[in-house]
Amino acid sequence: QVQLVESGGGLVQAGASLRLSCAASGRTFSNYVMGWFRQAPGKERECVATISRSGGGTDYADFVKGRFTISRDNAKNTVYLQMNNLKPEDTAVYYCAASRFGRIGTGAVDFGSWGQGTQVTVSS
Repeated sequence: QVQLVESGGGLVQAGASLRLSCAASGRTFSNYVMGWFRQAPGKERECVATISRSGGGTDYADFVKGRFTISRDNAKNTVYLQMNNLKPEDTAVYYCAASRFGRIGTGAVDFGSWGQGTQVTVSS
């Protein structure tokens, strides 16, 4: 499996921006579809965005379309989530995940490797 380490979370005010990073190691990064998921207290984990192995294809949850952008740099083994115009309802632990055989838009069940998560808190 690939090992994943997220960074970039924090406490911000509504309307601010954050960029999350996820560094991968252990396997060939470009063989994996990558995704960002989040889980708020008392809620189920939900998919935020996914990106294809080459980076040419992306998929977003409706609640982040137009605000968040997923990207990857296969030379740096890193996937990013640029989050703009953050809202209090974006408060959650954000997880990076890797899927060896899945495709963009696939659910969490197809992601076999997960990071430890990074907390994002948006105050109103």
